[in-house]
Amino acid sequence: MDTETAPSTTRRRRKKSMVWEHFTVEVVSNGCTRACCKLCKQTFAYSNGSKVAGTSHLKRHIALGSCPKIKNLENQQLALASATRIDGDTSDPPKKRYRTSGFVNVFDQEESYLYLAKMIIVHEYPLHMVENPAFVSFVQSLQPRFKMVDVNAMEGEVLSVYHKEKQNLMQIFGTMPGRISLTIGLWTTSQTLGYICVSGQYVDSDWKLHRRMLNFMLVSSPHSENALSEAISVSLSEWNMKTKLCTITLDNNCSSHDIYSSNLRDYLSNKNTLMLKGQLFVVRCYANILNVVAQDVIASIHGIVYNIRESVKFVKASPAREEKFAEIALQIGIPGRKALSLDVTTLWNTTYLMMEAALEYKEAFTFLETCDDNYNEAPSADDWKKVEVVCTFLRLLYDSANTIMTTIEQTANIFFQEAWKVQLELANGTLSEDTVVSSIAKEMHEKFDKYWKDCSLVLAISVVMDPRFKMKLVEFSFAKIYGEDSARYIKVVNDNIHELYLEYVSQPLQLMPAYVDQGEANHMNGNDNNPPATPNSTGDGLLDFDVYLSEMAVNQSTKSELDQYLEESLVPRIQGFDILNWWKLNNLKYPTLSKMVRDVLAIPVSMVGTGCSIFGSGTGSRVLDDYRSSLRPETVEALFCAKDWLQYLPTMTEPSSTAIVKLEF
Repeated sequence: MDTETAPSTTRRRRKKSMVWEHFTVEVVSNGCTRACCKLCKQTFAYSNGSKVAGTSHLKRHIALGSCPKIKNLENQQLALASATRIDGDTSDPPKKRYRTSGFVNVFDQEESYLYLAKMIIVHEYPLHMVENPAFVSFVQSLQPRFKMVDVNAMEGEVLSVYHKEKQNLMQIFGTMPGRISLTIGLWTTSQTLGYICVSGQYVDSDWKLHRRMLNFMLVSSPHSENALSEAISVSLSEWNMKTKLCTITLDNNCSSHDIYSSNLRDYLSNKNTLMLKGQLFVVRCYANILNVVAQDVIASIHGIVYNIRESVKFVKASPAREEKFAEIALQIGIPGRKALSLDVTTLWNTTYLMMEAALEYKEAFTFLETCDDNYNEAPSADDWKKVEVVCTFLRLLYDSANTIMTTIEQTANIFFQEAWKVQLELANGTLSEDTVVSSIAKEMHEKFDKYWKDCSLVLAISVVMDPRFKMKLVEFSFAKIYGEDSARYIKVVNDNIHELYLEYVSQPLQLMPAYVDQGEANHMNGNDNNPPATPNSTGDGLLDFDVYLSEMAVNQSTKSELDQYLEESLVPRIQGFDILNWWKLNNLKYPTLSKMVRDVLAIPVSMVGTGCSIFGSGTGSRVLDDYRSSLRPETVEALFCAKDWLQYLPTMTEPSSTAIVKLEF
């Protein structure tokens, strides 16, 4: 009996891609198929019977204008628009919008100019790259309709971006609830000119810390006090900040800063704008002082450092030498936990790590010198002793710098607990009976002690505003640093905090909901008024008790917000504590004190921003390269400031949605 073959139930899957509106499938031979363009009749590989090529190349044929029929259509549209303008219609032609299968991007010449300018700004590309033939060819391959601009036009686009972002930032500053603190950095050029970089740091209404570059100004003599004073005054006027200035943080390149800061301090004090009559006006950069102390002590043993560097070079010159050195270390019994490394001479942390690793192998280097005639750079026993002492003190600075760099929000309160430990250890080192230890400690302490005397007050006030420490850490640390004389220094901090608080009390307070210490019930019920002078009796016979409660409330209200804050228990020291968020949550409880705290925590104790290396900040002025030195000063300022501002825009980190339309024929 014949078997009847059942009809196949397999259905061919329906093609869903929009590309098939413009292509048909043609069978060639042996099951192979090709896609044929309905317009120009060109064919493209589609499948060979077992493997499908996909549709990406078909989309490119339509979307990128490869189809000659589509190109002709575009040319006709352009000719029609041109003829319309010749006939007397001077209005701009409508933008070409194509309707196709959902995969064509709308091309906008002006938007492309804008993104090109932002790319040059953010990535620090030279302006003249727009005239580089290779770059022009590359752009044309991406979008043939893009008309490249020349250097002058791109410079104008950069300035346009700068002015637009500056207006946006000025609007933000207009709603800024507190003061702003400045940082002043110096840049030099290959010529005799220089630039002053002014940045501002502040805490916004949402209790978020921000730092923005404000100006990058050309000055003829950047190290003169008059130039610095004028640059700061110009920046304050330009940004309407004369009544909002809190402090100015300087790096160590600002020689004679005591002179110019006193002049500017007097000028601003006449306007009654400075806190504590200018006592907190000038702040020295903590990162800079760490670098100065570290680099100077390394320089004091430069001969020994040279021998160690050459010793490491010798060992690492070949695998055979490294193997021989490892065998020597194993024979001597050196655990070899650290690997030898060469330093970068401009980064003191790498020199410290090089010396620390070499110190572990000091006996191996000595032994190597006795068995290898080619090696004669081993430091002496006295040299190794100095290296050991220097590394002990450098470890203090290294650990302190790393703690600061790994802190996400570098509010002013984090620096006190770092600075006082360095001050204490160096001071104790000067008292050592070991002459090598005491001499090295004295050299380092002399420089750091000057910083401590200049900045300990602002550091102490800042840490008191940390609810985990308040005055307790100041009392604890000062007792260790000053001994029996500590009470006098503690009183100075306490008196200045109360005086600063009174300055804020005298300022008008913005209207805000009242904080009800007894609970949220009255506030939730809408009863935010103060308790009446005469208590209302509830008829339960406790009128005297009501009077007693009223008197207690009056007595408590005489206590200032600052005193209430200081008397309350410390907040537990938990990992990840967010001090700005804590004050945001307690803003209603301490409305006046929180205004003061907002300004104090925004003081930039370090000029090195979050995410940047402290070790690379150096002690000398930063140098502007020859190309940027050749640009007009206003262009240089636009490039520097706009780069800083653009990095915070979400559009620079997330791709914007692209308009998709369909192509009509």
